[in-house]
Amino acid sequence: MLLVRLSIGLLVIAIVAVGAVPLLVLLDLLGGGDGLGLCPRGVSACENGYFKGPELAVLLIALMFGLLAVLRLFVLLYRRLQRDSGPMFQS
Repeated sequence: MLLVRLSIGLLVIAIVAVGAVPLLVLLDLLGGGDGLGLCPRGVSACENGYFKGPELAVLLIALMFGLLAVLRLFVLLYRRLQRDSGPMFQS
């Protein structure tokens, strides 16, 4: 039961981290950085094609939906374990 709770916590942290990636890229570009490798020589000399941004967005969205699906399965497992364990282990 504790392992399932820890897994749910780690999945939530991973979902927040994936959601924060675009913000971190933009903040890095704003500060004169390379956008976490997106534009190696800065935004003024960025030579990426038109599909680099949407490609990153599709990858992050697919990863987000995958993590949400796994989170849903772990929550269902947690509820089933909680229901099957009876009143002795309920908190």
